[in-house]
Amino acid sequence: MIPNIAFCSRSLRNICAFSRAVKVLRRPWTRQPGLCAASRGIHVDSPPIVPSLITSYAHGTSSTSLLHSTVGETLLRTVERWPDREAVVFLQDGVRKTFAQLQQDVDQAAAGLLALGLKKGDRLGMWGPNTYEWILFQFATAKAGIILVSVNPAYQLQEVEFALRKVGCKAIVCPSQFKTQKYCDMLRHICPEIESSSPGDIRSARLPDLRSVIVLDSRQPGMFHLEDVMQAGSSQYIQQLQDLQNKLSFDDPVNIQFTSGTTGAPKGATLSHHNIVNNAYFVGRRVGYTWRPHTRICLPVPLYHCFGSVGGGMCMAVHGVSVIFPSPGYDGKANIAALESERCTFIYGTPTMYVDMVNQPDLPKHDLSSVEAGIMAGSPCPPELVRKVISVMGIKEITIGYGTTENSPVTFCGSPTDNMVRKSETVGYIMDHLEAKIVNPTTGELVPLGMMGEIMIRGYCVMLEYWGDKAKTEETITKEGWYKTGDIGSMDGYSYCRIDGRIKDMIIRGGENIYPAEIEQFLHTHPKVKEAQVVGVEDARMGEEVCACIKLVDGQNCTAEEIKAFCKGQIAHFKIPRYVLFVTSYPLTITGKIQKHKLREEAEKQLGLKKGQ
Repeated sequence: MIPNIAFCSRSLRNICAFSRAVKVLRRPWTRQPGLCAASRGIHVDSPPIVPSLITSYAHGTSSTSLLHSTVGETLLRTVERWPDREAVVFLQDGVRKTFAQLQQDVDQAAAGLLALGLKKGDRLGMWGPNTYEWILFQFATAKAGIILVSVNPAYQLQEVEFALRKVGCKAIVCPSQFKTQKYCDMLRHICPEIESSSPGDIRSARLPDLRSVIVLDSRQPGMFHLEDVMQAGSSQYIQQLQDLQNKLSFDDPVNIQFTSGTTGAPKGATLSHHNIVNNAYFVGRRVGYTWRPHTRICLPVPLYHCFGSVGGGMCMAVHGVSVIFPSPGYDGKANIAALESERCTFIYGTPTMYVDMVNQPDLPKHDLSSVEAGIMAGSPCPPELVRKVISVMGIKEITIGYGTTENSPVTFCGSPTDNMVRKSETVGYIMDHLEAKIVNPTTGELVPLGMMGEIMIRGYCVMLEYWGDKAKTEETITKEGWYKTGDIGSMDGYSYCRIDGRIKDMIIRGGENIYPAEIEQFLHTHPKVKEAQVVGVEDARMGEEVCACIKLVDGQNCTAEEIKAFCKGQIAHFKIPRYVLFVTSYPLTITGKIQKHKLREEAEKQLGLKKGQ
């Protein structure tokens, strides 16, 4: 009988790692001049079973090589392998495309963009909700060497003008409107010259780089229609497109993603083909796309965000998975319906989306038996919510991911086979080919295992730069190549990471450092609490006091005294909220993240607290 070579080699590696760990334990610390061999790397082909780290530094060693292909090459390989498999389904628009059909459309659109005069390195803004055209232009721009700029569909006049001007967009693609957002009207307001311009020859004072607006759903003066682009890609431009492929490098920039800008102007994180192809590849391997028979992902997260465009669009191109989009904008009911009707096997979502789904009143009526696994990411994931998703929705192989836009995005991710503690209380272990360290934010020194500090990341995933902002880039990426996340966390000997919050969200109460995430996670265990956010509010004596802003489960009543009594004896007395406010909503960024500084301001106003009081 032929032995299982993969299993044997993995077992041998684990035995060797255990042997090294034992030697480390025997060796006196004083004899170690630096990091010993066992602490330099942790093998991540499978979940680590030996605690081989001895300090808060991890290098995810892997027997799988990095990919060295462009986005266009990656999609083509998958098309050749599964031409007739469904690539994308947009339920609300009734669009279904196989990989072969998607590739045909991508080539036609890419050639059309070249015909419009766009060249390698030009920037094209994609502004709108989750539609087929978003995916189409994601891959068409990559094939044509054009940099796709992900523009938040909720941006208003000032925000969109800033974004387009910042990165010098030569073209922008959008629907005429979506819900209350009137995209074409906003563009005409910024650039009144459009109406009197010929399509493709806009000359605007406020957006000097802009030449073309491509509208997806109606004809507008001075703008191209999508059909014009598709028809412009004649055989001459198809040939030009093919010739261009030899000039594209996997290190070229391919996407600019704007960070949420909660405390200032948004910054354009610039990602390369190499960044996003490899992140999608290794995340897919981690969550099982390489061994699951045919994954069908329900994807409600927005495409303008890395979670949607890399976790969704790029994972589709790299792994040949099918991606189902329930609705253009998030809709909890449409989400649950899509899981059932499309027999989805996998689901993506932010914690807020999962809170919404587990609280859907008719959830028990739906057959979700096809859903095996999922990813929860995008913001801190309360352990109690993870347990609810498993018990209420039956998604036993839920996986938590952690990352940042600047890291393409995922840097830590769990395994579907992790136990409940790891699933609910950590964000998983280090990703393949990446390094992570936890440092003292003040001194920059490595902290001992289990101690909290700032999470820093190095490796293939780190963005190229913040577009046109050298100072911010140098402030964020050290000269040694480490990206400073601004997140506070800790790491264990297996490289599993816990997130304790943002440095800027830390509360300092009478000299005690308090991380809101810890209190928030505890409050989520209260049966009446639907969601909890904790902020520090002004206090004349203590500097800051802890304030919990709580959303209750629908139909429940609760008092501040009840919440405080629940905390007593369970968390340290100085962490028990002095103030408890019950709220119906939180102030959000346009990317859907909670704005803690605004929440603090609202809480202080409601409590009648002012500086110096």
